[in-house]
Amino acid sequence: MNQRSPRRSDERVLRDFREALDGWSAALEAHRLAPPDQNFTARLQALAEAASEQARACREADAAAFDWTPHRAAEARPPYELQAGTGRRGPQELWRGFDAAVATLSAVATGRDILAVADCFDELAAAAAQLADAVAREERSGARRPRARARRSASR
Repeated sequence: MNQRSPRRSDERVLRDFREALDGWSAALEAHRLAPPDQNFTARLQALAEAASEQARACREADAAAFDWTPHRAAEARPPYELQAGTGRRGPQELWRGFDAAVATLSAVATGRDILAVADCFDELAAAAAQLADAVAREERSGARRPRARARRSASR
């Protein structure tokens, strides 16, 4: 068997993994830099697609005998517009699923099991896609609810 073939395959896997990671980072950055509400549905859909691509890349990396590099849980906090208590649009039950998926990914990403990480990215992709669909339906129906404002205490 040609010794170069597996090496090229490993290089392709690593390239694809890095591209998926770059896509994931770009989707998160879009949420961090976004003006309130503008293109929210599109950002949710892009996040879902990036999470799905990250899951695929993790599975491909596992098949090529790569491990997941553990991450610190603190780094997995979602951008502000995706955090609870910030007036997120969409059904609360879907946001609870999204929050659970983020928490699970954050915990699992501290380990080395790349297939478990892939499963978490799939779960997050599904939650974000459901939210994107729900928010899009709200927008199309004109039933767009005003964003709930985070409340602050007036007392010290």
